[in-house]
Amino acid sequence: MRVLLKLELDCDPDAAWRAIKEPANLIALVKPVLVMRSLEPGGFPDEWHDGEPHEVAIDALGVVPFGRQRIEPHFVERPDGVRMVVDEGGGTGGSLGLVTEWQHTMAVSALPGGRTLFRDRLRVGAGALTPLVWLSMWAFWQYRAVRLRSLARSWR
Repeated sequence: MRVLLKLELDCDPDAAWRAIKEPANLIALVKPVLVMRSLEPGGFPDEWHDGEPHEVAIDALGVVPFGRQRIEPHFVERPDGVRMVVDEGGGTGGSLGLVTEWQHTMAVSALPGGRTLFRDRLRVGAGALTPLVWLSMWAFWQYRAVRLRSLARSWR
């Protein structure tokens, strides 16, 4: 099942692209609903690296263990100016280990006036639990939309 967002952000596409590539922005985006901790030696890198997996632990509200996830970003810059990151990692333990299909794509492109069109798509599956997982992810994606709009103002 899919969850989709299509937002106009108050920052230019270059700023949005830089923000997507920095783990600190992902951490800020999901807080305080989810708190992410790196499980890698040395912690989070300053920037995600293409095809380089990164293992994280996620706690709900910072106190309830939610699971582990592998983030595996792949960066694509299309000739039409659309830049995308595709994460094909997925859950590796805890509640997130129930997720059997995971593909998260974020895309940025230019809008008039120096603004950004931001598209955020998640394809998720968890067998018989897919409808429940989809519903929880849909709700979380609405929270992400609010946070993205707010944080984008600081990415200028």
